[in-house]
Amino acid sequence: MSHSAALPAPGLPGLEARFSRVLSVPGRGTDDGITREWHLLDTGDELARLGVPVAGTVLAVHGNPTWSYLWRRLITESVRAAEAGSPAWRVVAVDQLEMGFSQRTGTHRPLAQRVVDLAACTDALGLNGPVVTLGHDWGGVVSLGWAIDHPAELAGVMLLNTAIHHPEGVPLPAPLRVAGARGVLAASTVRTPAFLETTLALARPALEGAVKDAYRAPYRSPGRREGIGGFVADIPADRRSESFSELERIASGVAALGVPALMLWGPEDPIFSDRYLDDLADRLPHADIHRFEGAGHLLAEDRPYADAVLAWLGDNLDRLTGAPANSRVPAPRPAPSDEPGHAPFTPLWHRLDERRDDEAIAVADMTTRGKAGPRRVSWRQLDDRVRAIASGLSRIGVRKGHRVSLLIPPGPTLTAVVYACLRIGAVVVVADAGLGIRGLTRAVRGSWPDFVIGEAPGLIAARALGWPGVRISAARLPKVSAGALRVSCSLGEIAALGADRQVPEAPDPRDDAAILFTSGSTGPAKGVIYTHAQLSALRDVLGSHFGVTADSGLVTGFAPFALLGPALGTRSVTPDMDVSSPRTLTATAVAAAVRESDARIVFLSPAAILNVVATSGDLAPEDRAALAHVETFLSTGAPIGAGLLASAGELMPNATPHTPYGMTECLLVTDVTLDGIRSAADEPDAGVCVGPPIGSNRVLISALDADGRATGIPGSGPGVLGEIVVSAAHLKDHYDRLWLTDRDAERETATDQDDAGAPDGAAAAAGAGERWHRTGDVGHLDARGRLWVEGRMPHVIVAATGPIAPVGPEQDVELVAAVRRAAVVGIGPHGLRQAVAVVETVPPTARPGLAGPELSGAVRASTNLPLVAVLAVPRLPTDIRHNSKIDRSRLSRWAERMLAGGRPVAP
Repeated sequence: MSHSAALPAPGLPGLEARFSRVLSVPGRGTDDGITREWHLLDTGDELARLGVPVAGTVLAVHGNPTWSYLWRRLITESVRAAEAGSPAWRVVAVDQLEMGFSQRTGTHRPLAQRVVDLAACTDALGLNGPVVTLGHDWGGVVSLGWAIDHPAELAGVMLLNTAIHHPEGVPLPAPLRVAGARGVLAASTVRTPAFLETTLALARPALEGAVKDAYRAPYRSPGRREGIGGFVADIPADRRSESFSELERIASGVAALGVPALMLWGPEDPIFSDRYLDDLADRLPHADIHRFEGAGHLLAEDRPYADAVLAWLGDNLDRLTGAPANSRVPAPRPAPSDEPGHAPFTPLWHRLDERRDDEAIAVADMTTRGKAGPRRVSWRQLDDRVRAIASGLSRIGVRKGHRVSLLIPPGPTLTAVVYACLRIGAVVVVADAGLGIRGLTRAVRGSWPDFVIGEAPGLIAARALGWPGVRISAARLPKVSAGALRVSCSLGEIAALGADRQVPEAPDPRDDAAILFTSGSTGPAKGVIYTHAQLSALRDVLGSHFGVTADSGLVTGFAPFALLGPALGTRSVTPDMDVSSPRTLTATAVAAAVRESDARIVFLSPAAILNVVATSGDLAPEDRAALAHVETFLSTGAPIGAGLLASAGELMPNATPHTPYGMTECLLVTDVTLDGIRSAADEPDAGVCVGPPIGSNRVLISALDADGRATGIPGSGPGVLGEIVVSAAHLKDHYDRLWLTDRDAERETATDQDDAGAPDGAAAAAGAGERWHRTGDVGHLDARGRLWVEGRMPHVIVAATGPIAPVGPEQDVELVAAVRRAAVVGIGPHGLRQAVAVVETVPPTARPGLAGPELSGAVRASTNLPLVAVLAVPRLPTDIRHNSKIDRSRLSRWAERMLAGGRPVAP
């Protein structure tokens, strides 16, 4: 039965009636000779009324079972942006035939017909280029079909969760299998609104009732829901499906598109999982991608997608239209050897090649887990193993750019696999167990590896949690176990395949080399991508600054540095510990590792240092004698105070203690010694002094405004509280599939003026092409160029008097004898926040709650910051990986509940 197109009833939430229109369209294909009526939302008339020049058109196509209402925010916000003076983009959001308020024709419309339908509509509109398509769900496929058929008009493509290819032999997602099952299809999609209601229930958070009603509005009766059933019935599950060939045509055509592309994705989508994002990323490798953690299928309802779309259109205006842009698109990176001030590039495995015939020990593993004695591997053995695994991986199909997730603890096996992957250009994905099972799952699924290499516990998790990738076991498994875990082969079998040691051509320095993950202490862990050049630059700055030689030897109790020994050409040893829990490291284990490797340099994390100092009483005379040979000791992972650093230094009396500052995005930025910390102790500066930048690294400060935002031009003036902005040759390349995060983290620098009115030296020296990263840390520089860290940007307390960084007051509070550690957090509304101190006590308090009068009085007297309350807890919450970064955001929420009369539970 045919129903004419209509206009939606007025009053639908967020939808302005002035943008709604009905368009008569001469049909094509099945509709040849027939005129069809389309409902669409169109901002063209409003932009004409405003008299603004139009940059181009966004052609937005909804999926099933939504309608153009999906794009209402983009409609409204694009006009608002044009009114404010931003480049104006006309937005045309169509209701596909049989859907929304467009005509119900009663005609069968497979995918090819829908692509033809859309072309007929745009011709009737007289739509000329530049056009940027935008599609979601089935609308993504249809819009891409239009895109490849209109190369002259096409300027770019944008996608929300969709798919253009489904692997053969893999079942369709469960919701689609159920809805499309014989005997169920009509009941679930047409006779009842079950499919529609299920889709609306996927929103995160749940949609308001009025918004749900708006989505239901065009689908009130079975006759108006036939298009929903038609879409589901047309899903090309395999080659027998009517629309399979058209889908294949579109998929092939998309792979040939060279236009700018944007993909915004909700990873919690039960229909279009990250599997489909990975396929699209392979076809459009140049696309900007952002995964919104926690968002699902209805991303347009879950997250501010319209802001992202308009930002991307603005950033890429020149590429999309040829007009000047507020362009934030980076220029192609030069080769490392072309960059001024950078050392000539040598690959990370250069030293391994140099020592390939050396029988001396390269790597030792003390984490024997019940085995007899440490495991020792010579340089020759390591090089042979690396070459064999590299050759074998190549034989089984691992290629340059393939992602290989490594679920192996630090030690000789992990070292060999990492260097083997690097040699053939595979990208190693290092998501350690310190992220916790939930964080690890997010990391692995988000990076969507092609291969997973792991020990049994990691493979069991991969099987149970549905992690992607071809699975390879580190050790040979019994046949039954290998089958149950879907393991294809073992590393031993791969090494045997690569017995000829023929390694493919080395990757380019600018190729991606590794994905490391942030700790997740301030939100979901982010994948940080390093190129080969950047990893080599990290090796160079580490080796140069700390004077690493072939005879230095390293003890690496901090996972990120456990793999750098071979790159530095020196032996390294992993001490006996659970690497996923740094606080399991003991003083005797460090001494044994030093003795094993005759190490001169020791790397430890702050949490490990706490336990090493706590267990120092167990050291035997021979242990202390071994530790006396250490020359350099580093606390890496988070800055620590002079007291703890000195306590650790006492165990290594001839070593110079260092506490470098850095982050996963730039592992070594500044460095300070214990003597440097002590000399800074008399300074009036608040925070933790982490010293001056290392080598050619650069540090600037973007001042905070009264609202706590880093809006100041980055500069090096002393005493300015603001966000820390860094630049270095080894600064990460970008975040993995987090385009918006990358955009926010990048910072342009400009010359600023010092107090005397002359150009600020550091800022003026910031040259074109220099890359800068907003760290999210807050602090200041002093007159000697030393950096003082005062907390994280999200933890700044914005009070009526202005922004307050937490670390300085925390340091004051920690001077109280009864306080072991402290956190200062804010409660109340933004702009009127009040400060609360939360303390760990000595001895530990039995239960969380208000501190006693004596302790409370001592804490209040210790700091100039007015405190509205002092709370005591048995233990402050910290991140999993470091066990040292206090979760102040969590404490703030907990303190508000407690002070509002909530149940006294641990934070």
